Amino acid sequence: MHNFWTACGHQHLTCNERGWLSPTPDYWRLWLQRPELALVPESCKAEKRLHQTLLDAPLLQVGPGDLKAVKDADARANYALFLSFRDDVQTAGSLESAYIGWMRSGHNPWPPLFIDLVVQAIVCHVLRDEQDAWVWRAAELLFRRQRITVEGGRVLSGDSDTLDSLQATGGLGEMGRLLIEGGAPLKAVDVKVLHKDNAERYFAQREGLGRFAFLLDMTHEIQNELPHGLILNMVNARSGLKALSVVLARWVQHFLGVSVQIEPVQKVDDPAWRWHVGLDVTATALLNDLYQGHELDTQRQQQLISLFKLRFENPQDMRADVQGKPVYLGLAMNAQGLLKLKPQNLLLNLPLAREV
Repeated sequence: MHNFWTACGHQHLTCNERGWLSPTPDYWRLWLQRPELALVPESCKAEKRLHQTLLDAPLLQVGPGDLKAVKDADARANYALFLSFRDDVQTAGSLESAYIGWMRSGHNPWPPLFIDLVVQAIVCHVLRDEQDAWVWRAAELLFRRQRITVEGGRVLSGDSDTLDSLQATGGLGEMGRLLIEGGAPLKAVDVKVLHKDNAERYFAQREGLGRFAFLLDMTHEIQNELPHGLILNMVNARSGLKALSVVLARWVQHFLGVSVQIEPVQKVDDPAWRWHVGLDVTATALLNDLYQGHELDTQRQQQLISLFKLRFENPQDMRADVQGKPVYLGLAMNAQGLLKLKPQNLLLNLPLAREV
């Protein structure tokens, strides 16, 4: 998987003694090639000089005068932000140390894009030996906002930005956008659900919208109607929720050094419910209300995508007052059908016996 998701720069990171990821100069060179920092025809001489200087020596300290010489205000701001981010990560020593520090501080000064790229690179390392396309597709939920749709009883998750772009361009890029604006009818884009017949094609995608253009079936149970009005409920063997459970368990192991088992469940029927963690803002509010015994109206019930049960393999890793008890997780979409998973919630809110 070394050549998969290379845009996040995971191939330019090295492992320290803890197994966490330290940036190399090439990692920062890749950031300098991003659209926010790449040179454009309008770039002034000072910006070109600064850009080349940083390409030659990505860790070089840049003085205020060099930044001030860049004429374009947006370019100056982008360079200042990048340099502060670079220095913060370098001081932390690894992406993981920097990430967990930002999350624990309660003050994250970086744009969501920066955090998503860091999470994506860490996920690449966590899944480095994984060959299952469903697990990799489920991992996208940790750093890409999803649009959830329900069709024929199936819950499908698609990359929000990709779906919006395909709808706006018909899959033809800027030319498609111009055609649509001109009133030309375009054929609807057929976005495929990840399936055994196209799993290899999922891995083959490298650049452009195709990298995130596969839908993930999040349906946990499938209902089959049998003769005489009977209905057979079957667990979906290729449920995206099961794949997501694998990703989340490895995420916890990588950061916290504790082994957990996570499985999707349809409901919480536990009179001894002691601990829960929402995997996103909406799920956090829903679980809090359920825990306090509040009734959810139909609309809010429909926002809940799934519940999960998390168990520590070693109960001694848990706080003494909840030792041996399951931790319930929730995943939900907002009122607009969007899901932005917050993987930091699992790192900050589990009942650990000791701080990691």
